[in-house]
Amino acid sequence: MTIAEPVLAPWLMLLCGVISLAVVGLALSRRPWIALIDDHALQHRWLAATVMVMLFWQLRAQAVDWLTLHLMFTALLTLVFKAPLALLSITAINIVMVLLGRVDWSLLGVNVLVTGVVPALVTGMVWRLVDRRLPDNLMVFLFVCGFFGSALATLSAGLAAVGLMALGASDAEALRQALEYARFLPLLMPSEAFITGMLMSILLVYHPGWVATFNDHRYIDTK
Repeated sequence: MTIAEPVLAPWLMLLCGVISLAVVGLALSRRPWIALIDDHALQHRWLAATVMVMLFWQLRAQAVDWLTLHLMFTALLTLVFKAPLALLSITAINIVMVLLGRVDWSLLGVNVLVTGVVPALVTGMVWRLVDRRLPDNLMVFLFVCGFFGSALATLSAGLAAVGLMALGASDAEALRQALEYARFLPLLMPSEAFITGMLMSILLVYHPGWVATFNDHRYIDTK
């Protein structure tokens, strides 16, 4: 989901921009480009994934003038490339949406926060839980991270968008529409979870080494 028109108070858009800039700056401080430079295969996979997600973002439903609904794939990018590279992908895709005229430039920080920072943070927390607390089992990783984690990330992104509207909507009608949209979140979660889980299943079977958050020796070789 993406907010396409400036229906938020200016101070809130500025605050979201500062938060997004800080988080993306933190991701850049991890110097994720070093891995891309050193590993050409990873570089090609990351670029291809970013372009594919950008194309999928074009398949969107225009619920109201200011809100568009689409699959995010943030959870999938986070699991496959880890959070720093996933955030760079989502930021680049949001910039492209602005350049294409799909989204107002003033909402860049808001959309990076909603479609990138929040779901990537939730996905990372779920992965940490699986990595540190749950049994070393392939199906546990797949279902908790791939299916449940992506559904939870979608829910968190939707609630973040609704929360921002409740906090600083510029008109009452936009707030009412946002609250109506919240009722449809349970319908969006299964689709994101199914596609993310399905693609993760394929990757874990045929190319487990491509998934940066997955240790194939720990989950497969030792079983």
